[in-house]
Amino acid sequence: MTASGAPIVRRTLLPAELRSPGAARSIVRAVATEGDLTDVLDEALLLTTELVTNAVVHAATQVTVEVSADATGLTITVLDELPGPLLPNTDGDRAEDERGRGLLLVNGMSQRWGTVHHPGGKGVWFHLARPGTAAAPTAPGTTPWPTVDPLAVLGSLADNGGLSEQLEDMLRRLAHATAATSATILIDHGDDHGPRTTAALGTGVPPDGSTRVPLRLSRPWRGELTLHPAYAGTEPLVALAAERIGLLVENHRLRRADLARQGWLTFLAEAGELLAQSLDVELTFALIPRLIVPRLGLWCAVHALGEDGELRLATSTHSDEASVPKLLDLLDAARPQLLEALGLDAPVPLAAPADGVAVALVARGQRLGTIAVGRDADGRQGADEIAAIEDFARRAAVAIDNNRIYAERRAIATALQRSLLPPQLPEIEGVDLGAEYVPAGSYSTEVDVGGDFYDIVGLPDGRWLVVIGDVSGKGVQAAIVTGLVRDVTRALVRDGRPIAETLSRLNETLVERGSGRFCTLALAVLARRPDGVVDVALHLAGHDQPVLVHPDGRTRLVGRCGTALGLLPVVKSPVEQVQLNAGDMLIFTTDGVTERRHRGVLFGVDRLRAEASTLAGFPAEVVAARLRTAAVTFSPEPPRDDIAVLTVRIET
Repeated sequence: MTASGAPIVRRTLLPAELRSPGAARSIVRAVATEGDLTDVLDEALLLTTELVTNAVVHAATQVTVEVSADATGLTITVLDELPGPLLPNTDGDRAEDERGRGLLLVNGMSQRWGTVHHPGGKGVWFHLARPGTAAAPTAPGTTPWPTVDPLAVLGSLADNGGLSEQLEDMLRRLAHATAATSATILIDHGDDHGPRTTAALGTGVPPDGSTRVPLRLSRPWRGELTLHPAYAGTEPLVALAAERIGLLVENHRLRRADLARQGWLTFLAEAGELLAQSLDVELTFALIPRLIVPRLGLWCAVHALGEDGELRLATSTHSDEASVPKLLDLLDAARPQLLEALGLDAPVPLAAPADGVAVALVARGQRLGTIAVGRDADGRQGADEIAAIEDFARRAAVAIDNNRIYAERRAIATALQRSLLPPQLPEIEGVDLGAEYVPAGSYSTEVDVGGDFYDIVGLPDGRWLVVIGDVSGKGVQAAIVTGLVRDVTRALVRDGRPIAETLSRLNETLVERGSGRFCTLALAVLARRPDGVVDVALHLAGHDQPVLVHPDGRTRLVGRCGTALGLLPVVKSPVEQVQLNAGDMLIFTTDGVTERRHRGVLFGVDRLRAEASTLAGFPAEVVAARLRTAAVTFSPEPPRDDIAVLTVRIET
């Protein structure tokens, strides 16, 4: 103490180095000398050295040393920064163990000592009484009560490891403070498995002479803390320990439930996304049981509701492939329960031997079938699992319904697209024809009808009209305009109207009824001479020029560009006469070929001519197919525009 009688307190932070015990001794020596406590200096230096060395070696963190001298004696506290339990070695049978020797010395040489726990670490304090000062007797091997804070005895509620490790640490602390030789924590999860030992200390708790305290847990969980032997005066500490153990278990239960919910939500989100990616009904049916087994059950079966109102097995799977035949028999026996589930909005349990649950597949108020899931190998199918099955069934039903709607729309689009193209190319004497058409949606999930089309019309005077066109936009409106252009063109040319007049009438029709859409057309009138030469009158209404390919591979663009239809009240339609000799080939394309892009580079007219040059001499069908392949494979991206190729080759 100072001359005024005030306590002397020194606190310092030492690094995790082997020099720190020496520094700590210097501080202790200075405070003891100043406080006239040199009679206990040797004990203080020994105990301080042991505790600081243990903290440096085992905790490997910075060490805080606080030395206090007052009228009663010298108090020294050593704190490290490593959270976790302190495992004292106060058992005389283990005195030779290096670990815990410091606490053994503290217990034997100090008049009072205890442990300190805080969120950032732990520590030990001890008190050496001034000679001539009375000190409370201390029982060997126990931490005196109530000189030690009960919260410090039991430790913090920090999440340091799993539940079992935390509870075992709590039992060790409690047994040390109450002199109990054995302790047990029993927890019943309410899952028909009964109470289970979650943590234990010692050889077991006898039925007599023990303290039993129930744990406060939420239903259906129950728990109990038992200690042996039961000493008088320890009841408050045991009750506090039971409360803290209940909090630990309850926090664990809530975290586990939260993690389980997060797991289910993640699973359902991923499963729903995977199902949504499938646009094929059969593939979706096949995916459902593969996603459920074994996550949600031992087996799964999906029944689809047919148009006749009958449930038919669409797909099934079992975690044990050898059990599939037996599963089919179980499903036949469970058919009445499946039909019951089909008509309900709640799950229907499947009685033994099926032993599972059935849920209806319902989307947009329409019942599509059922999903049946068998219990897992442990016989578990609790409320969380059933809720997950119901949620999965809703997502699966929406995916199936979307697949069916998509299939219907694609079928309609395909039929409509087919109606805009000739069912087959006509046979023209001395002329070989080939055509290819790729709607933009054929390589993606789009189902809109394209605006490209081609046609070959026989004229009354024996000539033939070759037509290829491109209506702006896609979808039903574009298809209507495409059909309008195709039908009006056919009607006018078959009525003997000149091509120029036909284009003028088409333009008037589109301006009036085209809903703002326009169209480009390439029309070629073919007239074959007796010697096999074909004269071509070529009209281009805003359309790309066709490529003329000679037998020797030479190419050139032909035709004079006119006005696209549907944009202006009056159009210009210049005509160019082209003569096709034996082996010559005329290639018509839409802009879906030349404007195909890859990394900002166009397929372009030059590449089209280069590809066409290599195909001189090939049949018209082969040329059209090769050019279609070249355009499609030019980019890994699906086509954003329709691709149409029409080839006219003069036979040799």
